[in-house]
Amino acid sequence: MGKPGNTGIRRLIRATRFSSQGLAHAWRHEAAFRQEIALAVVLTPAAFWLGQTVLERAMLISVLLLLLIVELLNSAIEAAVDRHGDEQHELSGRAKDLGSAAVFVALVLVGVVWGAVAWQRFL
Repeated sequence: MGKPGNTGIRRLIRATRFSSQGLAHAWRHEAAFRQEIALAVVLTPAAFWLGQTVLERAMLISVLLLLLIVELLNSAIEAAVDRHGDEQHELSGRAKDLGSAAVFVALVLVGVVWGAVAWQRFL
């Protein structure tokens, strides 16, 4: 069960505030997130030029949003692992490496989708 008094519009307002704080923390503390936001800002308008159908444009923009989601989750994993201390531990390293690998796979997906749409349009 949820917390008493935390339902309906109040819950929605609080959730929105927490989400905004998370985005602000990512912007302030994560250089990779800022770089990926810059990529999305540049490529989103390009999606409207490159994509010839609504579906193509949606795919091009969706993979950019997916990249941001994966980066936020990776940052959350790193913050949680770092909270437990600076000592080296195999599982901590593995968690961070897996998060990094997820971001890499998301970047590859961006390249594949954008490349496929560009290939279809120009060749």
